[in-house]
Amino acid sequence: MDRIMKELQEVFKPLTPRQQEVVVRRCGLMKSEPETLAEIGSRFSITRERVRQIEAVAMKTLKGEFEAHPMWGSFVRDARGYLEAQGGVAAEAPFLAYCRTRYAGADTAQLGLLAEATKAFAFCPGDKHFHSFYYVSKASLRDVRAFLDAWEKFFSDKKESVLKGEYGAHLNSFVEGKKLAQAHAESFLAVSKKVHRNPYGDVGLAAWPEIKPQTIRDRIYLVLKKESAPAHFRDIAKKITAAGFDARPALAATVHNELIKDSRFVLVGRGMYALKENGYETGTAREVIKKILAEQGALHPKDVIFAAQKRWFFKPNTILVNLQNRGHFERLPDGRYRALKA
Repeated sequence: MDRIMKELQEVFKPLTPRQQEVVVRRCGLMKSEPETLAEIGSRFSITRERVRQIEAVAMKTLKGEFEAHPMWGSFVRDARGYLEAQGGVAAEAPFLAYCRTRYAGADTAQLGLLAEATKAFAFCPGDKHFHSFYYVSKASLRDVRAFLDAWEKFFSDKKESVLKGEYGAHLNSFVEGKKLAQAHAESFLAVSKKVHRNPYGDVGLAAWPEIKPQTIRDRIYLVLKKESAPAHFRDIAKKITAAGFDARPALAATVHNELIKDSRFVLVGRGMYALKENGYETGTAREVIKKILAEQGALHPKDVIFAAQKRWFFKPNTILVNLQNRGHFERLPDGRYRALKA
């Protein structure tokens, strides 16, 4: 038995056997899931209210035992001190990691018991807005919620500049305006699900599809935006899977279907797609060559290839083969080509 469990047994000594079992089952101290009042009541053939009363008396006794115990008293003071140093809140994972560096073997069940008995800190389970976290008081809970609400409002109209890499500058400005320590701001942001970092390291609001893309179309868009070059639909599917947006692999057929449906994407070669916003256009090689020659006049083959690859994705040989089509293009004496009128 490790030291921390031995010390836990010490503080349990003043409790009756039933009180001990109620606390153990309610907190899940024996590596099992915490049980509800109803479950424990059914086990002992007593009412939920009676279980609650037994638990309340046990917790009152344990409060004094924990505070008087050398190791547990220090544990509670250190844990609360860590939370206060973080601004009053800390996400579950780093808080547990800190506790384990000080007391090997500490787990969430023991922290839950300490929180319930001593009231030195409390636990907030995760929901759609927050990751699970610990906090020292209702005031700190209000502080983090107020900060995050203000942060979301502040950033809501700065999407364009944030996506260009200015998140850090905006955040520093916001934190300075709030007269808040940087470490406290980071701790607050760590508990929010409204803040997200995508696989490419970009940070911003989770509601932005460029930061947390939920649909396959938005994931395609983000991959192509980061690649800044055309890509085959099979490679796009592989890159989406490799990025790890979720556990499911992206299917090439699904990616291809979405590329066809969305006007943000253009076909620039055989199976090759690019972002329209990057200046790429769709068309066959013959149509592309005609468009270029109509815009720029007669050109040498190398100039046609250069112009084509700015907005489309054709291999040089594809361009050269199409230029030989005498029904559509004419080679001039100086080696340049011009488009024939239809």
